[in-house]
Amino acid sequence: MLGIELKKPVGTGALIWLVLAAVILILDQATKIWLQLSMDPHETVAVLPFFNITYLTNPGAAFSLLADAGGWQRWLFSLVAVVVSIGIVIWLWYLPRRGEAWLACGLVLILGGALGNLVDRLVHGEVIDFIQVYWGEWSWPAFNVADSAITVGAIIIIIDSLRGARRPAR
Repeated sequence: MLGIELKKPVGTGALIWLVLAAVILILDQATKIWLQLSMDPHETVAVLPFFNITYLTNPGAAFSLLADAGGWQRWLFSLVAVVVSIGIVIWLWYLPRRGEAWLACGLVLILGGALGNLVDRLVHGEVIDFIQVYWGEWSWPAFNVADSAITVGAIIIIIDSLRGARRPAR
C-alpha cells in the first residue's frame, strides 16, 4: 500500500519485554494508591533536605502543559498515550528478540509509564504526582513513577541510538 513491507520475525519479537512494562504499571499504580490512602491532597512529608513526598494532581501534561485547558486535554493526552502504546507494542513485535535489549528496555519503560498515566487520566481525570525535588527556593515540577520511567526510557533510547551510530553494520 505505501511501499512498506514488514516481515514478522520468528516468534513474537521482543514482546517478552512487556513483563517490565507491566511491572512499571503496577509499581506506578501501587505507589499512587498508597499515596491516596496515606495522605490528603496537597499534604507534604519531608524525606530529605532536597526531597518531599507531596500529594498533587495534574490535569495537564509534563510541566502542567495545558493544565488549565478546561478538560478536553484529558482525552487528547489519553488518545496520545493509547496511540503511542499501540505503536510501541507493534515496534516490539517486529524487534528481534536478541540484540536490541537497550532499545526494547527503553521502549517498555516508556510504555509502562504511558499506561500508568493513562490509567490515572481515565480513572481520576488527572495524573497523580508525588515526587518533589527541590533545592532552596528552586523546585522541579512534581512527578511520579510513570514519569520517571518515561524519562529513563527516553534517555536509554537516545543513548542506544548514539551508540548505534558507532556500531559496525550487522
